[in-house]
Amino acid sequence: MRRFSLIVAVSENSGIGIEGDLPWRIRSELKYFSRTTKRTSDPGKRNAVIMGRKTYFGVPESKRPLPDRLNIVLSTTLQPKDLPEGVKLCPNLETAMKHLEGDNEIENIWVVGGSGVYAEAMDSERCHRLYITRIHKKFECDTFFPKIPESFREVAPDPDTPPGIQEENGIEYEYKVLEKETK
Repeated sequence: MRRFSLIVAVSENSGIGIEGDLPWRIRSELKYFSRTTKRTSDPGKRNAVIMGRKTYFGVPESKRPLPDRLNIVLSTTLQPKDLPEGVKLCPNLETAMKHLEGDNEIENIWVVGGSGVYAEAMDSERCHRLYITRIHKKFECDTFFPKIPESFREVAPDPDTPPGIQEENGIEYEYKVLEKETK
């Protein structure tokens, strides 16, 4: 069974978005997201990013689909013609995972939002890790990160993860990694 990880930036008040956009501007955090979701150990492979319809269309048009990754959009209302060629449409997370089950060209699978997809992902037995950027500030938001189940425990971050508190534009933040305890 293939597993996936989740990646998100979350404010102190659990916010992750406002009006289809990020509530903050932190370029180094966006670079971390891009670098982390693209990184593979096998240069002949690439990663997949799974996201809901609102998250996909919240990405600036010039940056969509997210480059160098297989983009999978979860939606029951979109049609394949609504998305560019190469973007896979699936009705739900489990269908997307079954699609990726036999794909040997995909190394890592990342769930990248939004709120409902994150909630479904954390409840899945396939969920391995949460890569969370904790933003040490409250922001006005209309989209929030769901409560993290107690089955997740903090672990040491990857060697490529910047350690400690970072700061950009007067906003402090830090990278955390949580792993689901196996039963």
